[in-house]
Amino acid sequence: MTFWQSYMTQQELLAIKQRFGIMGNSSLLNRNIEVAVQVARTDLSVLITGESGVGKEHFPKIIHAFSARKHGPYFAVNCGAIPEGTIDSELFGHEKGAFTDAKSEHKGYFEIADGGTLFLDEVGELPLQTQVRLLRVLETGEYLRMGSAQVRKTNVRVVAATNLNMRQAIDDGRFREDLYYRLNTVEIHVPALRERREDIPILFRKFSVDFCNRYQMPPLSLSEDATRLLQESYWRGNIRQLKNLAEQIAVIEMDHQISADTLRRYLPPEENRQEIVFRNPRETTGKDYSHEIGILYNMVMQNKKDLEEIKELLAEQQKTPIRNLEISTSRNLDETPSRNLDIAKSRDMEEILPIEEASLRVDDSEKELIRKALEASGGNRKEAAARLGRSERTLYRKIKEYGL
Repeated sequence: MTFWQSYMTQQELLAIKQRFGIMGNSSLLNRNIEVAVQVARTDLSVLITGESGVGKEHFPKIIHAFSARKHGPYFAVNCGAIPEGTIDSELFGHEKGAFTDAKSEHKGYFEIADGGTLFLDEVGELPLQTQVRLLRVLETGEYLRMGSAQVRKTNVRVVAATNLNMRQAIDDGRFREDLYYRLNTVEIHVPALRERREDIPILFRKFSVDFCNRYQMPPLSLSEDATRLLQESYWRGNIRQLKNLAEQIAVIEMDHQISADTLRRYLPPEENRQEIVFRNPRETTGKDYSHEIGILYNMVMQNKKDLEEIKELLAEQQKTPIRNLEISTSRNLDETPSRNLDIAKSRDMEEILPIEEASLRVDDSEKELIRKALEASGGNRKEAAARLGRSERTLYRKIKEYGL
């Protein structure tokens, strides 16, 4: 049963789906397509929300194609993939000499997309300083290149997307509330795959046909119990996970009559397929261990901070004359000043060495928690970062540091 009155015919919806590579007949999906077409006629900012892997990238293209800007440029920018130090330059441009490597002027996306549409994917990963600049562009259409005092104008339609819980990001101070409301003039929430279970067999069939044709394999056929298992699974990775599973089965399985038992070998263990969603506040069922992982990680980081402070205090004590004076007047020590200094240093080292060892143990604990978070999220770094309560950039740095 649907709660909205469709103004598009089934033929019109089908034509849009075919044009943009969208599959499925879910009423939630159809409604999102209609909203995208409706809002395309305006210049309102649109925020597309939903979990990773649900297909959010299709909707900015629909909005652009059905807008008055359809003949203008369209650019998609992954804000989470651009280093923090260069994101302002990429979006707003820079002048020659603005920083060390700025050997020539550079046009940003807001300049080259003038008159068109700019899709800011993973907008929740933007640094706070960049968020201030973005808010100004959205409100006034004005911006400054890095290293320039000249105000420039742009006429760009912004469509943003995120898989973050934006309310939580605002509460944590990681995202500006005023920018959130400015981006979220209209919200399109793309449903998770488990919210459109009727589409799962259709999607699997399409993916399996594509991969079997590509690898010259016989077509796959699902038994009834296998189809039922597909629909009952949680699909934390959504469409991306389903597509990956279809490719694995198409390549590996010699018998292409797929049963539920065969299918189970390619699904995560049962405990990993429970309803563990922390990004979408609308989902509250199931057991979520991300909070516990975050607490443990914060405890490890606090211990690491405490150890660093203790090491600094001990180092300061080594340099303090009072410390040496107290040692030299001790009745149990040799009266020779140089001997006293040697003993003082050796005792300080005895105190510092256990701290160094403890610090290494804390590093090992941090590394292990990061490894467990990555395993629990199926290697999804964005999800692992959220589990740990850290930014994605911080997690990238830690993964590189520990060689994970």
